[in-house]
Amino acid sequence: QVQLVESGGGLVQPGGSLRLSCAASGFTLDDYAIAWFRQAPGKEREGVSCISSSDGSTYYSDSVKGRFTISRDNAKNTVYLQMNSLKPEDTAAYYCAADPDPIQAMCVMFPDITFDSWGQGTQVTVSS
Repeated sequence: QVQLVESGGGLVQPGGSLRLSCAASGFTLDDYAIAWFRQAPGKEREGVSCISSSDGSTYYSDSVKGRFTISRDNAKNTVYLQMNSLKPEDTAAYYCAADPDPIQAMCVMFPDITFDSWGQGTQVTVSS
């Protein structure tokens, strides 16, 4: 079955960087769209970034555009979220999600589309 395991979260000072990983198993990564979401306490879940199947098109929320980069390594079955210039408002639990993406449409509709498979999340805290 589809399994997603996030890692790489932690405590970082403002302006610092972290790289989150989403290790996938049970499916062919290249056939799926993978997205990163985050949720801070008391706030709604926010779609952060998405990468399409096959062509690897990427999408970012306005709040992270220019600071975060999503990428995939199909050989390692892993998707990464490189986060630079981190701000205190980036503090949240970060989740990766996956869904089949046969026509590369999932990320076009991101974040207003449902992803079926989710990881357990990794905490990112940005604080001095």
